[in-house]
Amino acid sequence: MTIRKYAALLRGINVGGNKKVPMAELRQVLNDLGHEDVRTYLQSGNAVFASSAKKTPAALARELEAAIEAHFGFRVPCLVVEATYLRAVAEACPFPAAELEGKQLQATFCSEQPAASRFAAIDGPSYLPEEYRVGDRVIYLYAPDGLGRSKLAETLARPAVIKGLDVTTRNWNTVAKLVELTGN
Repeated sequence: MTIRKYAALLRGINVGGNKKVPMAELRQVLNDLGHEDVRTYLQSGNAVFASSAKKTPAALARELEAAIEAHFGFRVPCLVVEATYLRAVAEACPFPAAELEGKQLQATFCSEQPAASRFAAIDGPSYLPEEYRVGDRVIYLYAPDGLGRSKLAETLARPAVIKGLDVTTRNWNTVAKLVELTGN
């Protein structure tokens, strides 16, 4: 029996008093699904777990979404990624993560690889010093003044770029902590 480690990335919870998901209850939902070694990080919907289930990350995400809806009464989009993928995302970062503050670097995880054509209308040089790069089902964003002030982040969040994709963004501190928590 092979046990794999995963990170579950929930989108849009515990923001402004909406879609409240206490982390203790999220851990219980994951345990009730048969997952092991369940831990959460922050209140923004980050969980790690181990599972021997022979399911794809996408299937695990749909199962978690259904369990959250049954438990809390509302739908929460979820992405589940394998620990090995999470480590690969961190290692492939095209920006000098070790030299930057965590808030300056973001990773937007995508449910599938966005086509290059989605980015064709973005005039990258006009956003400098902000920059982005597309990786394996991830969009890396360097925003020196943080995500809240980023004009490029607004552009990358437009429907032309993300329509039809499940996406969720984490700052680099969170990415690094999830890699650490998955022990990979």
